[in-house]
Amino acid sequence: MTDPAAAAGRLAASRWSLLAGNFAIGCGVMVVPGSLVDLTRSLGVSVALGGQLITIAAVTMGIAAPVLAAVVGGWDRRRLLTFALAWFAIGHALAALTTSYAVLTPLRALGVLGAAVFTPQAAAAIGRLAPPEARGSAITFVFLGWSLASVLGLPLHSWIGEAFGWRWAFGLVALLAAAAALGVWRTLPDGLRPPSPDLRGWGELFTHPALMAVVLVTALSAAGQFSVFSYFAPYCRQVIGADAAETSLLFAWFGAFGLVGNVLLSRQIDRVGTARAVTVLLALMGVSLLAWPLAATPWALAVVLVPWGLGCFASNSAQQARLGLAAPRLAPALLALNTSAIYVGQAIGAAGGGMIVASGGGAPEAYRPLSWVGLGWLAVAVALSVWATRRMQRAGHG
Repeated sequence: MTDPAAAAGRLAASRWSLLAGNFAIGCGVMVVPGSLVDLTRSLGVSVALGGQLITIAAVTMGIAAPVLAAVVGGWDRRRLLTFALAWFAIGHALAALTTSYAVLTPLRALGVLGAAVFTPQAAAAIGRLAPPEARGSAITFVFLGWSLASVLGLPLHSWIGEAFGWRWAFGLVALLAAAAALGVWRTLPDGLRPPSPDLRGWGELFTHPALMAVVLVTALSAAGQFSVFSYFAPYCRQVIGADAAETSLLFAWFGAFGLVGNVLLSRQIDRVGTARAVTVLLALMGVSLLAWPLAATPWALAVVLVPWGLGCFASNSAQQARLGLAAPRLAPALLALNTSAIYVGQAIGAAGGGMIVASGGGAPEAYRPLSWVGLGWLAVAVALSVWATRRMQRAGHG
């Protein structure tokens, strides 16, 4: 007979270790935008070309997440998640040693395969471990790691990149991922294998219009955000004249509100409902991008960033919980596909933003259209989210 106290303690430890894993993954995904100024200077490439490292990583993760979910579906999650973090650590350690953009590009693509596995499978694992009435809050809790990465990782990457160089920022990610791998190995139970959809299950998923619409909402939201966010550091330096310290503080400020938003979501999502939470969070981000052109100084930009920070990471967490609760039987595949949508959206946003910046020759004026492009993506995301909610309610899915 299972001791309830021991089971609760094991669940709590697993939640924290998976949160730490997402923190390491988030730091790794954000290391390029955080240290982009020094990286491009050190490797002698343009900001637009350096920003394509974000696109390359996002495309790789977007394609790999559902493919790898199908391949590793039967693996024990303790071993799978530990291996994914170890792979991520090795990839960033090797990247930190390179002195060539041509070599860094494939290393970046290979290294982020660990992220493609970890994020969705961590959500599926904690959803399996948590009792049904607490699954929404459990999934959003482990996603607090991403918010913490924005609070600590982004400004730290920016500061390390300016003070010591981008390679040290990559090295820090390697250490964090290695430590998180050890934590996951020590806390997750053996034999944890969430049900893996067969070909029929995948077919059911891809032909479900409302579920696929929810996944598309994630992609549209990510495209809108990364149209701007990918070039946040050079925007701060070139357009509003922020120095290195102010840019790092803006990253930290943004991340702090991201953490607040995710904490509030984790506490309220089971009461408010996932669909309503998503709509509110997307609208908050739209408010920031609408007000973006008014921010002509670092202090004004700090004010404009508040709604975006509150909605940014919380919206991804709410989307993961929304899908995990909508179709529990298909949760591993759905969460992998939703993670893929995050990264595909990031790739689209980073690539589109890079084209806009490059077309303007990298001049300060070239960055100004980015917020309007991002706002357009978010407006479509809100409309599609509302449609998907109504469709699922009519079908009896809440």
